[in-house]
Amino acid sequence: MTEPLSPPGPPMTAVPDPAGHGDRPPPARFAYDAHTWKEIAHLLANLPVSLIGFVYVTAMLFTGVGLTVTVIGFPLLAAGLTGARLLGRMERARARKLLGVRVEEPSRLPRGSAGFWPRLWMAVKDPVGWRTVLYELIRLPWGILTFVVTLTGLFVLWPVLPFVVRGLTNADRAMVRGLLSPSDELERRIAELESDRGVVVDTAAADLRRIERDLHDGAQARLVALAMGLGLAKEKLLEDPDAAATMVEEAHGEVKLALQELRDLARGIHPAVLTDRGLDAALSSVASRCTVPVKVTVDLDERPAAAIEGIAYFTVSELLQNVSKHSGARSSAVDVWRSEGRLLIQVWDDGRGGASLDGGTGIRGLADRLGAVDGLFVVESPEGGPTTVTAELPWRDRSGALAEDARPAKGASVRGRR
Repeated sequence: MTEPLSPPGPPMTAVPDPAGHGDRPPPARFAYDAHTWKEIAHLLANLPVSLIGFVYVTAMLFTGVGLTVTVIGFPLLAAGLTGARLLGRMERARARKLLGVRVEEPSRLPRGSAGFWPRLWMAVKDPVGWRTVLYELIRLPWGILTFVVTLTGLFVLWPVLPFVVRGLTNADRAMVRGLLSPSDELERRIAELESDRGVVVDTAAADLRRIERDLHDGAQARLVALAMGLGLAKEKLLEDPDAAATMVEEAHGEVKLALQELRDLARGIHPAVLTDRGLDAALSSVASRCTVPVKVTVDLDERPAAAIEGIAYFTVSELLQNVSKHSGARSSAVDVWRSEGRLLIQVWDDGRGGASLDGGTGIRGLADRLGAVDGLFVVESPEGGPTTVTAELPWRDRSGALAEDARPAKGASVRGRR
């Protein structure tokens, strides 16, 4: 009988047998490197660490929950959950050191001036603390198992112990990531709010500096000159009435200019037409001062909250100033409408294009200001034009209520009218 041919393959390299029994394949070797020893140390430490954590959380739960019928129950429970946060921090540090698990630290509980009871309730319902409590409760049986298996394997499972250790530590890694990691959405939202708070503070400080500078360099200087002119006119009133009359006439002109500058400054803070008549009239007033013909369309059945209305007004005002100064356009259009709990603004021009968020501080500042109130800001401006800038703001009515669908979905696209 002809023997079947074996499939072709790479030749096997043989190792000479020192005992003279012919060539044999190399023996299997299991690596006990530094990483494996760290994993073994982690599994052996699971029992004492989990025992400490289990005793702490059970004592805290029985004491705190049992005394909630008294005055001191909730403060004890809040303090216990704060201590659980510290246990979670130590567990994350141990996992980073021995298992190489990189887990971000959760944000601290806010320490505002909301009062004792709101802060107490915030600590009692802290999700990070409760997830750490759950972690410590399930860790005791797991710690006993891993300690017994690892200790036994060091004596009777030596050849396969690295594989067993790797499987057990993978389960440990999953528990750390699942129960001790911060909530991605919550932490992302907290980071956004902290960043937005800084943007709002910086913007308010910049606005105050601008108002102070405008007052100092404009109306204040004119009023000082006016006072000096009237003082000179008073001195010459009896000696030279004609010269005094001329000085009074010049002072009258200075008063008109100072009033105009104060009016412009007040319009920059919050225009009266916006308060009295709303966005339609206010944006039409802004468009009339633009050097490019602007068509304004405002399709709103009711007025939004004053803060949202003000941000929309200043956004359009800044964009139309950019159209006047930089676009070289022949026509422009402003559309404002409400859609799905959002206030949408679109400013279009047929200019040269090339605008971008990195092109200047004005547009970048608008994007930051809108981002501080959960808004969106999108610039579409290819070279050669046209330019379309779309802004979204959350809709809040005059009572201050936020629409249910006011927040944009993550990764949502901005759809314009054009």
